[in-house]
Amino acid sequence: MEINDTQNMMGYVANPERYKKMQYKRCGNSGLLLPRLSLGLWHNFGDTDNLIKARRILRTAFDLGITHFDLANNYGPPYGAAETNFGKLFHQDFKNYRDELIISSKAGFDMWPGPYGNYGSKKYLIASLDQSLKRMGLDYVDIFYHHRPDPETPLEETMAALHQIVQQGKALYVGISNYSAELTKKAYDILKEMGTPLLTHQPKYSMFERWVEDGLLNVLDDKKVGGIVFSPLAQGLLTDKYLNGFPEDSRAVRDARYLDTGQITQDLLNKISALNDLAKNRNQSLAQMAIAWLLQKPQVTSVLVGVSKPEQLKDNVKALDNLTFKNEELQTIENILAN
Repeated sequence: MEINDTQNMMGYVANPERYKKMQYKRCGNSGLLLPRLSLGLWHNFGDTDNLIKARRILRTAFDLGITHFDLANNYGPPYGAAETNFGKLFHQDFKNYRDELIISSKAGFDMWPGPYGNYGSKKYLIASLDQSLKRMGLDYVDIFYHHRPDPETPLEETMAALHQIVQQGKALYVGISNYSAELTKKAYDILKEMGTPLLTHQPKYSMFERWVEDGLLNVLDDKKVGGIVFSPLAQGLLTDKYLNGFPEDSRAVRDARYLDTGQITQDLLNKISALNDLAKNRNQSLAQMAIAWLLQKPQVTSVLVGVSKPEQLKDNVKALDNLTFKNEELQTIENILAN
C-alpha cells in the first residue's frame, strides 16, 4: 500500500527526549531491558487500514520511548500485510534507529495452505521466519516466538527450530506464547539443555483474563522468564468506551471476530463502571489503571498495547505515572470482579 502523507517530504527525526520518561525493566534473567509498554501491530497495520495513521502511531510510540514493536507472520489482513507495511514504514523512518529497536515476530497459527503452513514443525517455523524477514526487509528479528503449542509435533522439534534460528543469527532471542505452565517448564528445560535461554512468554492477561495466575506466573518466577502480556484492556472492555452504548468506531461494532456486542452484558457493564469509579479515585482512566494493575505484577516485564490512534498511545503511557496500589485498592478490584 502506498503511503501518501505530507510528512513524507521531511525525514523523520526522533524526539531527543524519548528515553527520559519511559521506564524499562530487565526481561527475565537476560541483559535485555524492555519498555514497560510495547506496541503490538495485531490491528491497524493491514492493507485495509490507513497507513498514514499507522505511521503516526509508530512515530508517536518511538518518540515516547517505546522501543519494542511486536508482530506475527499472519497479522493483517491479509496474512503477512502487517509485516510488509511495517517494513515499508521501517525503511522510511526507522532504518537509522535499528539498533535502538526490539522487533519481534511469531509463527504458529495458520499462514499458508497445505501441511507445512501451521503449528510447530521445524519446516514451518524456519520457512515462516525467512518469509517474515523478507517482508520486513530485516536481517534478523530481536525476538522470535512460537505462537501457540502444537499438540502433534514433539516439543523437542519445535524448540530445536527456535535454537537453530538463534544459531543462524536470524533471531537474537526466542520466546513462546499461549503455552500452559507445564509446557512452559518443559520448553524452558529443553532450550536450556541446548544452550539457548527462553527469554520470554507472551500470554493473554488482564483483569478479565486471569488464567496465567493458575501456575504460569509461578513458572515465570522460578525460571526467571520475562512476561510480555497482550490484550491488557480485554479488547477495549477495560476502558470507559462502552459505558454509554457502542461507539461506531469501537471494535465491538467494527469487528465481531474479536469482541461481540453480545458479550457486553449488564453485569459486565456494572463491573466496568465500578472499576471506572476506582480509577477516577486514583486520578487515572480505567485503561491506565488496567495497565498499571498488570505492571505492578513482578512477573510482567512489559504490556503490549494496540491502538488505533496516537492519542490512545499517549494516554496509555500515562499509566506509568501511578503504578502503586494500596492493599485496599487491590482488594476492591478483586471484590468487583468476584461479584
